[in-house]
Amino acid sequence: MLFALLALHAALALLAPAIARRLGRGVFLVCGLAPAATVAWALTAASSVIAGAPLAQTLRWAPSLGLQATLRLDAFALVMVALVSGIGTLIFAYSARYFSPRPDLGRFTATLTAFAGAMLGLVLADNLLLLYVFWELTSITSYLLIGFEDTKGSARAAALQALLITAAGGLAMLGGFVLLGQSAGTYSLAAIVASPPAGGLIGVAVALILLGAFTKSAQAPFHMWLPAAMEAPTPVSAYLHSATMVKAGVYLIARLGPAMAVSAALWRPAVVIVGVATMLLGGYRALRQYDLKLLLAFGTISQLGLMVVLLGIGRPEATAAGVLLLLAHGAFKATLFMVTGVIDHQTGTRDVRRLSGLGRRTPVLFAVAAVAAASMAGLPPLLGFVAKESVYEALLHGGGGVINVVALAGVALGSVLTFAYSVRFLHGAFADKRADARRDAIGPEAPRARASFVAPAALLAVFTLVVGALPEPLSPLVGAAGRALDSRVS
Repeated sequence: MLFALLALHAALALLAPAIARRLGRGVFLVCGLAPAATVAWALTAASSVIAGAPLAQTLRWAPSLGLQATLRLDAFALVMVALVSGIGTLIFAYSARYFSPRPDLGRFTATLTAFAGAMLGLVLADNLLLLYVFWELTSITSYLLIGFEDTKGSARAAALQALLITAAGGLAMLGGFVLLGQSAGTYSLAAIVASPPAGGLIGVAVALILLGAFTKSAQAPFHMWLPAAMEAPTPVSAYLHSATMVKAGVYLIARLGPAMAVSAALWRPAVVIVGVATMLLGGYRALRQYDLKLLLAFGTISQLGLMVVLLGIGRPEATAAGVLLLLAHGAFKATLFMVTGVIDHQTGTRDVRRLSGLGRRTPVLFAVAAVAAASMAGLPPLLGFVAKESVYEALLHGGGGVINVVALAGVALGSVLTFAYSVRFLHGAFADKRADARRDAIGPEAPRARASFVAPAALLAVFTLVVGALPEPLSPLVGAAGRALDSRVS
């Protein structure tokens, strides 16, 4: 079934141009069936996977040469599938309202569907080389999506910058994979995590793998491709650059963290120092932005730094907190990007210096944004608050070593910055600033968005509120995902 789901994504991607010629914007709803079917199947498999029985499927390509492709769904992969396909389904529905009819929608939808399939393959791949193939497919499809408005020089430049940085990091990562696989005697990710290799080459392998992960997840000093990628249409930003692709590096660090933190001395200092620096830099830069998408982009960089710290430090409590933060961040950041897309679509601007009075004009949209921003700031009773508290709980009881002290201090300061740019987003987008606004202020006269346009963001906001207020049903999944990442039980 795992390979069938990837085949469904591939088939719909190939058929998307023909479907678009007949159905126009309806192509998004048809192609959205691929991630929706993935979510439906994952729900049927969830109980057994959470209980500790991962599902695996192997495709034997050339048995005599030992070439085979294995996909594996454990509890952590299930969390990633929820992000990739769950949020993906909502993004496809959102796109059907975001875009006006245009002749190139088929090409865009085909690429978006191909990306969704590639990202799904990445989080399911058990073989390191297969993971690399899907990793590069996400880079290629991301390049095409960022540069979708190919008549704009800025979009072409942003797409090329993203491709060069992430592909260069991917090549370094491939070298690390080869060294790691040869040292371990296997390229199975599950086998390597269960029995980490040792030897002089492991340090080199770790350095190369971390380089690839850092470039993909926009860690400093490789972070600038992500703000530039905001040239992409907002559905791309909401999907690739907040909920999915930028988490590929975080995913890889999470997979290897518990094993490599013990077997490679470089691992833990590298992820904590780079993660904390990225968290603080991203939070500070977010406070200086006037474009709502850029504000969210730098906020994403900051949050990715925090995830790298938690999932890379290799301790069970921090790992579980990182898994919860992955879910919380995917929900509130995708919501805020979609809200920004609605604002831009209805007003023609994302500049906080021009927006005024939208809170009174669009109270439902404001309520959706307020829930998501409050979750990002870590306010109760939202999912972001539960995640933030679990982060502090994990780090406060993680020991008194220098690395843990650096991580805790960085998270405390980063939380202050996060609260500040969350307030800046809400005030900039929705506050009534007409008293001191320029004459070209926009807001009170803006047309209201249709309910179907706001609905995908509203559903994620409701999820953030309900699961934050009643987090207990989520605990088995988060606990099982944390155990799946622990090298002692993988």
